[in-house]
Amino acid sequence: MAALHLGFLLVFLILQHIPSGFLVTVQTENGKVEVEEFGETVLSCKYQVEKDPNPRVEWKKIRNQDVSFVYYDGKIVGSFQGRAVMEGASIRIKKAMLLDSGEYRCEVSAQQDSRPLGEATVSLTVLVPPDVPSCGIPSSVLTGTVVELTCRDRQGTPPSLYRWYKNGVVLPNTPAQDPLFANSSYTLNSSSGTLTEGGGFKGILFYCCSLTLLQFNTVSKGDSGQYQCEASNGVGEPQRCAAKFMQIDDMNVSGIVAAVVVVSLVVSMCGLGVVFAHRQGYFNKGHGRTGSSEYCTAPQDYSQDFKHTQSFML
Repeated sequence: MAALHLGFLLVFLILQHIPSGFLVTVQTENGKVEVEEFGETVLSCKYQVEKDPNPRVEWKKIRNQDVSFVYYDGKIVGSFQGRAVMEGASIRIKKAMLLDSGEYRCEVSAQQDSRPLGEATVSLTVLVPPDVPSCGIPSSVLTGTVVELTCRDRQGTPPSLYRWYKNGVVLPNTPAQDPLFANSSYTLNSSSGTLTEGGGFKGILFYCCSLTLLQFNTVSKGDSGQYQCEASNGVGEPQRCAAKFMQIDDMNVSGIVAAVVVVSLVVSMCGLGVVFAHRQGYFNKGHGRTGSSEYCTAPQDYSQDFKHTQSFML
């Protein structure tokens, strides 16, 4: 019986330290929100308080460790003015901009409650379709050289993925997937996006967040063709740059040999000319000045002139 009374006493003491009613609780219906640029979306926030009849609601934006107010002192502030409204404790963004991407925090403060502060976090990502990628495709290269084809989309969010086309046909992951590339030898690493190739077609096809690189380590005539790059990120339509023909020419070996021979002859002739001039004494000191003493005049005696002048003046 004593033990039973002691148990009731403990329960009574515990209940005395538990606040009655609800503490401040804040929650959101969607913690990760995605919306296309210029679209409309809602950052939801719902709360319950214990007894404070006038809780304070604030929204803050956190981006790159910078904190700014979105809703403060009962009104929309900052860059959201004119394109966002409050719906209860939630924010409806009517026209999302790319710079809106970031983390948002709904804070509810109830000073009369036992636990006066609660918060919920919402992550917002504004999606942007890719722009027409900027492609770097050379028009003419020589066989056996290293050639790089580049493709970059600076706008897409999330970052774009890329595909290269040759003569309107996408380069497959492996040559066996397409008879047009049966004579090619390359491999595509799907995890890193690196395409390493061997044989007549050697190159690297690189898929990344902002840049793709198609590199020919030893380009051959069979690599001639029209090349084009496509960027896509699942938002809007994929975009391609204009196709451009890359011509692969054989190296003019005979012309290079002839140029080397000509240069060698010119250098040899110059060397012989220098030797001949040296033997003729053109480089000897004083050459061509025979009888130069005849042209030397004795220095004038300026002292006599000076004396004569002085006597004249006197």
